[in-house]
Amino acid sequence: MANRIDLAGRKAVVTGGAQGIGRAIVERFLDSGAAVAIWDRDMPAAEKAAKELEKRGKVIVVSSDVTSYADVERARDETVKSFQRIDILVNNAGIAGPNFNTWEYPFEAWRNVLSINLDGTFNCCRALTPAMIAQNYGRIVNIASIAGKEGNANASAYSASKAGVIALTKSLGKELANYDISVNCITPAAARTAIFDQMTQPFIDFMLSKIPRGRFVTVEEIASLAAFCASADCSFTTGAVFDISGGRATY
Repeated sequence: MANRIDLAGRKAVVTGGAQGIGRAIVERFLDSGAAVAIWDRDMPAAEKAAKELEKRGKVIVVSSDVTSYADVERARDETVKSFQRIDILVNNAGIAGPNFNTWEYPFEAWRNVLSINLDGTFNCCRALTPAMIAQNYGRIVNIASIAGKEGNANASAYSASKAGVIALTKSLGKELANYDISVNCITPAAARTAIFDQMTQPFIDFMLSKIPRGRFVTVEEIASLAAFCASADCSFTTGAVFDISGGRATY
């Protein structure tokens, strides 16, 4: 049984919460007392997850395409109608994209990765931050990647998008420092999720070879760190990068 981090009474949004890292974060938040809105564009997967988790706490499903600001605003309003407020935002929705040399990277694939990973994070932060300012409370947790620190060969779009998420976190954290709103990001090493389906086996082997612990991080380990970052205890640290890379990055 994981240590219980107190999120009692908090209302949370987790984008891409239907599976993988997002699903693990939803589970950890529910077990910690939060009510959670799963924002996802894969509604069958989101509804299945909610059905499986309904006995663990209040969980709702909201259709959301984070690449569309108008759709994010609609999802926000629908969530507030159910929850009355939003205290926690976890920007987790993302894709890996294909593996190519940068000079061969398909333009459409590049735009798609940046649109979901970086623009999607910006859209959600832009839409939800004003209400957090008004209530003088909020916790924003952005899921970046070790690739955003180091850059992965043959994954320039993914690496660039996650570097952007790190920089966005730092900027927004400074802008909100006068409020009780913390904005931090997490930079995991690779975890075995459905995102691996988008990668070649040589690329997966390469990522594993870079991790001193000799294994991939688990989604539960990432969720544990996310729960702390989303808690009231994370009250002074903002604009920070929480590394969970098994020793790959030590800065």
